[in-house]
Amino acid sequence: GAPDEPEFQTEVLRATLALLEREEAPPILDDFPVEAPGGDPAEMTGWTCPVSFPPAESTDEPPLLANILAEITSLTPWHALAHETRGRTSVGSARMAIEDSARFLHALLEGHGTAENPVASLSPGQIFLGASEDMRTFYMEAATAKPGPATSHEVADWFWSDTAAGELLLALRPVCLESPEKSIRRAAARQLVPRAQIHRLVRS
Repeated sequence: GAPDEPEFQTEVLRATLALLEREEAPPILDDFPVEAPGGDPAEMTGWTCPVSFPPAESTDEPPLLANILAEITSLTPWHALAHETRGRTSVGSARMAIEDSARFLHALLEGHGTAENPVASLSPGQIFLGASEDMRTFYMEAATAKPGPATSHEVADWFWSDTAAGELLLALRPVCLESPEKSIRRAAARQLVPRAQIHRLVRS
């Protein structure tokens, strides 16, 4: 239900605790018979970005990279919560910190599809694909840590339309399609931007 409805919330808590008296083997699922005051809470709240990104502070970093690093700082507490809640994270394909993945991807953009290899055990294509996957995963795991209904489509649209990281990956695709590294060209063509988001390339 909505916030500041103590009588209704007390009823829900009492009904929840009453489930402990049931003799059925767990898990027990039960419908609460009283409608929440104020209507459907999902309709009242919807899903919103977990953090309002402030403008990046003035630094020596290029503006796009500075914005991404500021986003990462804002999202880090949410990602830590997601990690704690789920007991795992899928971030780590590139074998480096998420800030280093951002720096590597930005270096690829500035280097027209080439950049110094930061992980000797991985090929350029593996690092490129791993870093881009880690960026998406970090943002989306952080975004879904916030309570509230959110579909995978909503979270993906948020990443690709409202974040500097999404802007970077969109900008990287045409650049990396011309990379001298075959593995980077292949990853850019097939795996960098999901098919459902490819229409954004026209505007990027």
